[in-house]
Amino acid sequence: MSARSFGVSIGAGVFIWLVASLLPAESTNALPHLVLFLSDDHGAADAGCYGNPDVRTPHLDRLAEEGLRFERAYCASPSCTPSRSALFTGLMPARNGAHPNHSSVREGTRSLPHYFGPLGYRTVLFGKNHVSPRSAFPFEYVEGRIAPAGPDQGSSLDTDALEQLLAAHDPNVPLCLIVNSWSPHIPWPENDGYDPAQIGLPPRSVDTHESRKARARYYSDVTQLDARLGCCLTALERHGFSDNLVFVYASDHGAQWPFSKWNLYEAGTRVPLIVRWPGHVGAGRTTAAMVSLTDLLPTFIEIAGGKPPGEIDGQSLAALLAGETDAHREAIFTTHTGDSRINRSPMRAVRTDRYKYILNLHPERKYETHISRGVARDGRDYWESWLAAAVDDRSAERLVAAYENRPREEFYDLSRDPHEQQNLSESLPLALKNELRAKLAACRKCQGEGR
Repeated sequence: MSARSFGVSIGAGVFIWLVASLLPAESTNALPHLVLFLSDDHGAADAGCYGNPDVRTPHLDRLAEEGLRFERAYCASPSCTPSRSALFTGLMPARNGAHPNHSSVREGTRSLPHYFGPLGYRTVLFGKNHVSPRSAFPFEYVEGRIAPAGPDQGSSLDTDALEQLLAAHDPNVPLCLIVNSWSPHIPWPENDGYDPAQIGLPPRSVDTHESRKARARYYSDVTQLDARLGCCLTALERHGFSDNLVFVYASDHGAQWPFSKWNLYEAGTRVPLIVRWPGHVGAGRTTAAMVSLTDLLPTFIEIAGGKPPGEIDGQSLAALLAGETDAHREAIFTTHTGDSRINRSPMRAVRTDRYKYILNLHPERKYETHISRGVARDGRDYWESWLAAAVDDRSAERLVAAYENRPREEFYDLSRDPHEQQNLSESLPLALKNELRAKLAACRKCQGEGR
């Protein structure tokens, strides 16, 4: 749904405050550097600063202490290409054209580099790409990848190459840098210091030895991601960027785990989002405002002194950053179309402050992803243990059945059931269900989709 249909507008006074406050007294022309560190498949619940007691994320935790942490930030779609394309264009997938994973936006679509070049910024995408065509995303591309040691050992961000890039850049020239990590996307590295027997599993998980081993490897990759984040922050400080820097951490979507990635449940679409801007964004703040990653593009443009285009879906977070409000969107629209031949279960969802409504467009299809149909490193190793457990364990049987079979409609009361384990399609009042249906229909119509 369009930003103007779902959000609050930003007053001119807030915008003037933002631009004026970021300019040092001795230089009215200095614009801040903008750095977005984007991880791959990192769920919001999987960091210490988001309340996870098991995973080690000291750099993320410190970043949250120094900035503003968003409790309810959402991606546009829970797979790589649609999420990233929406973030960089400010347009939801149906409007930019990159609806399925591994697809391209429409020719002529404008994205972040188109807006930042005229503002005098050097715009660099360092690390993972996963958006196309290049004409729609005319970044300066830097590979930044350390080749994995083996087929099942993951792929690390080359922080030495990032250090070289920063060392060669004149800090007096405004830099808009996107640092795209491969972690914690599968394949996950070997377990690095986690005790599988002691860690917790997500609520909708079958507790098997294989599940715990896999989760320990995922947490090891999250910790590796956190270390790379720390290296990035250190390099920015070492090369003179930190005095005038807006630093943002986010993930494209949730982890590759059942009921997470490729799903419109909270575990799939709710992402970590932290903004640090010393002197302008209060340290240690937390907001429950509902925001979308599409909101980052217009926010960045305003901070850079430009005017966000009126036709995009994203809306600036300027008022939130300024501490002028703690509200943003009345509802969040998310969408998932599919991922090639394995994932063919399209769905749409809308969440309000309290409720979530998911519409599964093809409930007659068995729900399948790389986890249940891929190779061992995709999750097939622990999925097989879930199937084995389901033979004799009724709770495991119910979980597997819930994963593979989706009803036409799902309704959840997130205030009472934050992990979406009880579908209220039979018990929610009809008037409330119709209200949620109407909201979703309006979103889809606004995006050019049929009912």
